[in-house]
Amino acid sequence: MFQDIAVTQLVILAVGLLAAGAVTGLLAGIFGVGGGAIIVPVLYELFRIQGVPEDVRMPLAVGTSLAIIIPTSIRSFRAHQKKGAVDLSILKAWAVPVVVGVILGSLVARYAPAGLFKLVFVLVAGVSAIRLLFGRDSWRLGTDLPTGPLMKIYGLLIGVLSSLMGIGGGQLSNLFMTFYGRPIHQAVATSSGLGVIISIPGTLGYIYAGWPKMGLVPAVLPPLSLGYISLIGMALVIPTSILTAPLGVTIAHKLSKRRLEVAFGIFLLLVSLRFLLGLFGI
Repeated sequence: MFQDIAVTQLVILAVGLLAAGAVTGLLAGIFGVGGGAIIVPVLYELFRIQGVPEDVRMPLAVGTSLAIIIPTSIRSFRAHQKKGAVDLSILKAWAVPVVVGVILGSLVARYAPAGLFKLVFVLVAGVSAIRLLFGRDSWRLGTDLPTGPLMKIYGLLIGVLSSLMGIGGGQLSNLFMTFYGRPIHQAVATSSGLGVIISIPGTLGYIYAGWPKMGLVPAVLPPLSLGYISLIGMALVIPTSILTAPLGVTIAHKLSKRRLEVAFGIFLLLVSLRFLLGLFGI
């Protein structure tokens, strides 16, 4: 299947991945996300052009996204930390439950149908977009983030859902933090650190999840795939995403609170609509 890919398709794949990497890094800096919400749809379409079967296309895109997020999140986190906007106490509270959630999500990914990944995308991105675009300051769950078991439950949910979406947790942690009255700039900066915690175990989990698909005849995974991780995708996306992440951080700290919320909300709404159409085969 994959040996017959035309040169034109390979060129489209390479150009698409390089461009997606630049956008991924920019969004990682602006919104405090690993860029998964943009890279997963792009990878999905590029893998479709390659002829990757539908049943493995979405988990392959999600797993590759998590691998790509590793260096992007690290660079974005360091840039935000230099500006003093990261709340390390939140990261410490969420670290263990988030990792446990990522492991559980990776186990689900090994057996889940492709539609589940799209459904998670639609629900999470849609709710986040509504909150950012139409929410009011009165839409709060409390005056500050909780402590104890509830905080750990939030971390577990962030880990599970992020691993199924191929994201660094930015959308979800931003949502929780703003619902508890944290400023959007602090939420964005802190979320960039969460991407580091999620992406590394998530990548290992998707290697495990896709391991049974390797070596099948006929092949269902494209060449140079390690489980549900496309090494070609990583090689082309990571360099440009690393270069543009600091630029995104600079832009984020120049935007007003409302402009940052509206920009992030529109972005998430578009992603949600894209995968909603995908659920209906469009």
